[in-house]
Amino acid sequence: MNILRRLFSIGKAETNSALDKLEDPIKMTEQGIRDLKMDLDKALHALAEIKALSIRARNDHSNFESKAKDYEKKAVMLLERAEKGDMEMVEAERLANEALTKKNENKEQAQRSLADKNKFDGNISTMESNIKKLRQQISQYENELKTLKARVKVSTATVNINKQMSKIDGSGTVSMLERMKEKVEQEEALAESYGDIANESRSIDEEIDKALDGAKSSQVSDELAALKARLGMKKADDSTSE
Repeated sequence: MNILRRLFSIGKAETNSALDKLEDPIKMTEQGIRDLKMDLDKALHALAEIKALSIRARNDHSNFESKAKDYEKKAVMLLERAEKGDMEMVEAERLANEALTKKNENKEQAQRSLADKNKFDGNISTMESNIKKLRQQISQYENELKTLKARVKVSTATVNINKQMSKIDGSGTVSMLERMKEKVEQEEALAESYGDIANESRSIDEEIDKALDGAKSSQVSDELAALKARLGMKKADDSTSE
């Protein structure tokens, strides 16, 4: 059964408080994948050992078959030598019988080795199929783990945002904004008041300066008239009338 499906099925029981006490699903899944990879390593090691046994059984079968043929060939050679008169027929037949016995023994060994090889090959086929499935499961779980991590990030971010939003006091925020608005308006009014005072101060200074400028002009005119009188010069108005 799918590991992640087993994990998430817990949440369907409407036990949110119990879920909070469970181990982190991501860590559990990662540990499950590590366990599967360890099982895969063991399976690969066992597969290598079985393949080694199959190879040995194949080699044994070949060797026993070769020995059986060799003993059969020797039995023929013994009989041929006796027929040529190179040795006694009785002795040749005795040794030929021994050679044929060895031939049959090696034949039997070859058959047993062949049976062992076929058995090992069957085990290899089964193990290779299981290893393939195990690899597929690991790949599937790793992909699902990536998806789970992404979902957890999104859900965690959403929870944090919702928590922050839940802490916002609407009325308090409005009250704070109103106080800030009132303070700003007060500061603006104060700045305008200082501006008016500054303008008033400048207006008085201008009136004073203007008044003083008029007095200075009158004083200069009087001084000019006195100077002309000393010089015997007539006023502009008198010369005009004449």
